[in-house]
Amino acid sequence: MSKNPATQTRTVTMHLDAGNASMVELGKMLGPTGIPPFEVKKQYDALTAACRGEIIPAVVTFTPDRKWSMRVKTPPTSALIRAALGIPRGSSRAGSESGVTLTEHQLRAVAQRKLPDLNTSDIEVAMRIVAGTARSMGVRIQD
Repeated sequence: MSKNPATQTRTVTMHLDAGNASMVELGKMLGPTGIPPFEVKKQYDALTAACRGEIIPAVVTFTPDRKWSMRVKTPPTSALIRAALGIPRGSSRAGSESGVTLTEHQLRAVAQRKLPDLNTSDIEVAMRIVAGTARSMGVRIQD
């Protein structure tokens, strides 16, 4: 990093409702940074309007002189798995009981949606990553 404090960048990661970010949450997260939350809300809502009803993470990068940029990510893997299965949450005892099964087609669809944020470009590796998250939620994977 540079020694000049005016050029040091910092980040804030937020998990907000797509298309309808809460000004209260934005104010809490961005208040100490000096970034105007209303401008961030306008940009976030415009970028995520097509995904209403989901939680979409956004990373706001800023400098002390209040210049900022935003990057929108894909929803959390667990939320995509729950949406694919149509369940409100995973198993309460993931290691010992499993209530639902994720098919290979559903697994591939979740992996394709999550691929831009994973550390791979191979869909098979992405499917293994998503399968690991599903198992930790107590969801069986159909072979």
